[in-house]
Amino acid sequence: MEVSLDGRVALVTGASRGIGLAIAHRIVDAGGRVVISSRSEDNLQAALATFADPQQVLTVAAHVGYSSSAARLVSTTVDHFGSLDILVNNAGTNPYFGPLVDIDEGRMQKTYEVNQASVLFHTAAAWRHWMRDHGGVVLNIASVGGLGPEPNLGWYNVTKSAVIHLTKQLAFELAPGVRVNAIAPGLVRTELARALWQEHEAEVVSRIPLRRLGEPDDIASVALMLISDASSWLTGQVVVVDGGTTNQPSGGVG
Repeated sequence: MEVSLDGRVALVTGASRGIGLAIAHRIVDAGGRVVISSRSEDNLQAALATFADPQQVLTVAAHVGYSSSAARLVSTTVDHFGSLDILVNNAGTNPYFGPLVDIDEGRMQKTYEVNQASVLFHTAAAWRHWMRDHGGVVLNIASVGGLGPEPNLGWYNVTKSAVIHLTKQLAFELAPGVRVNAIAPGLVRTELARALWQEHEAEVVSRIPLRRLGEPDDIASVALMLISDASSWLTGQVVVVDGGTTNQPSGGVG
């Protein structure tokens, strides 16, 4: 199925590498224009160099964890390209690995700001500045970690669980003009997740039914469907893309 985003403008947060950059490329390849954002201007310039036609891409350095920054990012997008039809809330961080009860306040707050608060800040800004009057699509990048507990990733997973609920709540509140969906990726070969697979990839892959790690483009291909008219009757849903990891027997005896 050929998907077209001709004439549409997207904003992707956390888009200087990994899943965000892969989604931005899919948007441009489908005929759209895109604003890519991250905190580092140097990383954004490196990302911009990966596009064949940089005229279709605008880079804006911003800290996603502040509502004022989200408002500036959204207004810059509309001022530059004339609209904001698609918002992809992809920015994420995980500065803490360990038991939930031992996390310090600083890393707890940072994870909350980037993973959870930013979703609401950017969606609210997009709604007020453009989508309330013109409609649009919001896609949030959650995680399979948000579906249940696991060792040492507790607070990260709490914030991703919140993203899942935010997706459902915003879909309810912003319908019918704005669709809001989410993707819950499994373990993907990104810099953020490197510590989870780099030293023992073979062992990790052996537990994935499709026997490989996810790649950013695996997520981007599903994202393209969800932000296009191919999913025009889909909202408030979370699509799990994890190579089958969460679809395995419980191990119990019937």
